[in-house]
Amino acid sequence: MERLAGRIILLSGVSRAFVGFLAGLLAVLAQPPFGIFAAAFVSFPVLVWLIDGVAPDPSDGAFRLRQPAAIGWSFGFGYFLGGLWWLGNALLVEADAFAWAIPLAVVGLPAVLGVFYALAVVIARCLWSDGWGRIAALALGFGIAEWLRGFVFTGFPWNAIGYAAMPMPLMMQSASVVNLSTINMLAVFVFAAPALIWTGKGARTGLAIAVALFTAHIAFGFYRLAQPAPPSAAPQMAVRVVQPVIDQAKKLDDRERASIFEDHLSLTAAPVQGGGKRPDIVVWPETSIPFILTDNPDALARIAEVLKDGQILVAGAVRAEDAGAGLPPRYYNSVYVIDDRGQIIGAADKVHLVPFGEYLPYEDLLTSWGLSSIAASMPGGFSAARMRPVLTLPGGRRLYPMICYEAIFADEVDANARLADVLLNVTNDAWFGDTPGPRQHFHQAQLRAVETGIPMIRAANTGISAVVDARGVLVLVLGYNYRGVLDTILPGKLPTLTDVPTRSRIFWLSMAILSIVASFSRFGFNIRKN
Repeated sequence: MERLAGRIILLSGVSRAFVGFLAGLLAVLAQPPFGIFAAAFVSFPVLVWLIDGVAPDPSDGAFRLRQPAAIGWSFGFGYFLGGLWWLGNALLVEADAFAWAIPLAVVGLPAVLGVFYALAVVIARCLWSDGWGRIAALALGFGIAEWLRGFVFTGFPWNAIGYAAMPMPLMMQSASVVNLSTINMLAVFVFAAPALIWTGKGARTGLAIAVALFTAHIAFGFYRLAQPAPPSAAPQMAVRVVQPVIDQAKKLDDRERASIFEDHLSLTAAPVQGGGKRPDIVVWPETSIPFILTDNPDALARIAEVLKDGQILVAGAVRAEDAGAGLPPRYYNSVYVIDDRGQIIGAADKVHLVPFGEYLPYEDLLTSWGLSSIAASMPGGFSAARMRPVLTLPGGRRLYPMICYEAIFADEVDANARLADVLLNVTNDAWFGDTPGPRQHFHQAQLRAVETGIPMIRAANTGISAVVDARGVLVLVLGYNYRGVLDTILPGKLPTLTDVPTRSRIFWLSMAILSIVASFSRFGFNIRKN
């Protein structure tokens, strides 16, 4: 292995970029649907050795940043290309209109996202040394890059490195103590540590810290899962999750709207298997109501016919709002709460919209170039809500709604979530077909339950639908493309171990510690020599 490390260090030019690309591609195996977190223990040491190959002597103050940036970008390009290629599937649904944009989605987006990892390696290179502090520098660089990726240009923190360290509930429990940004940094430190075995001074110290972090990560998972499962809150609430498996092309066909609506109703009315408790709440996926519900009183009457006394329907729908005289209506991607009399008693609109999917950024300019969003069938696409309300059901139970990919933004789950009894995630992943996309989406949503200590109901049109308890453990799940319903009793909440401000302070403290370690490793020895 030492010989392999030496060969990688000596690479240059195209060969070095290609190996960086392959290392990033390998790291994708640590994400769903594979979940082989051991792959990251190979890819990140390779990245360390590639950076070693361009690092000058620690006494040299001339930072050659172009080469480290190229290494980071090639690693990022491989990682995002391998992890996001399935985005092109969404453009094939209406291929006649959007097939031209497939290269932009499949290749262009990974190329742009690779800039974040280029920045990560540049930051690391500025603090690089030949000791174990260079692992801290790399962790610091990726911590900053992943933090920025969460909000720059509206944010796209998909497949953050930290998720690779949490492939199963046993390894998710650390998220109940520290935030994802901290896990991103510490995960890179641990994943990169094997590089020290064959190259680097102070290997024992760096490896000991990495082993201690990984051991604590696993041990805390064992401890937390060994505790009794969170009991159901009294009175018990029975939940039915509907997964209708409607092909996206069919959802876009106006002639199919009535049959789609009736399909959801038939699953809602299906008897509970095994004679269990009748559902108190029925949940349909995102945009499951295939028309403007407020324009269709007959549809509300049909819902009232199907719902039993006291039952509540929570359904994804497009909501229209009058924008004033002479202006087209505003459209919102929403969730409705409907009672057994067919009355809409609550609604929540999506806050964080998908750029180019649900709205067109810089609309006036891009429209003049002939571009449109995928949601162009609605003038102007969707509008964004200003805030995410907590939905209160009859009887007092409260839902915290997250529509589609809102569930991937860990930092956007605000303090109101703790007021809720359950997290609600409705989505329609039919756009992406039977690819890694729906699995990655579900995995990231699952972590929100662990972070908040609140169970989650997830309804997806084609899957993956599930009820997840407050520790991220699956109570019931319907896999991709399995048509049916889930019937279960909603689990209870768990107390949070740390609050959001504390987790933020831990992140900045961790970043400060890594900065000090990396800086001392980079500059401290020179000071002592002088």
